[in-house]
Amino acid sequence: MKKLGILSALLILFVGTSLQAQNEKDQKIIADAEVAMKAMIAEDQGLENFFSESAGYVIFPNVGKGGFIVGGASGNGVVYENGSVVGMADLKKLDIGLQAGGQAISEVIFFEDEAALADFKQGEFEFSAQASAVVVKSGKAENAQYKDGVAVFAMPKAGLMAEAAVGGQKFSFKPIQ
Repeated sequence: MKKLGILSALLILFVGTSLQAQNEKDQKIIADAEVAMKAMIAEDQGLENFFSESAGYVIFPNVGKGGFIVGGASGNGVVYENGSVVGMADLKKLDIGLQAGGQAISEVIFFEDEAALADFKQGEFEFSAQASAVVVKSGKAENAQYKDGVAVFAMPKAGLMAEAAVGGQKFSFKPIQ
């Protein structure tokens, strides 16, 4: 009986530690997303309207992209609805084609209405092959428009890669409990 009590205590400790570690990871991504949002707005004031008027958005503060003929991208992000965090997201991309280099970017996807946000939250959202992002630069957001309920902006952080496409990106969504 004493062994069962010790085993139960260890199991609770292990599960509690695992949950805390996940929360710490999510908290770091949320903090990074807030920094990325401020940096994007500082670079282009026109983004403030997208942040305040969209039904929701997802910020991927650190997306790593790289490739030489075969390329890929990956990142973790935060999903906001009406300005509040409602979940976490993952971004994955794999492609083949003319490309070379590596780059770190911040990416934000705005959802024009509840229907577009709901599609994303279904967990299997994907961009078509021809989708592209507006590069965050002063004055660019003023003329940007939603396409199929979505607007995408990317801000280079480091590196150099000859590509501005977001087509082929796949996303998963996990609600915050």
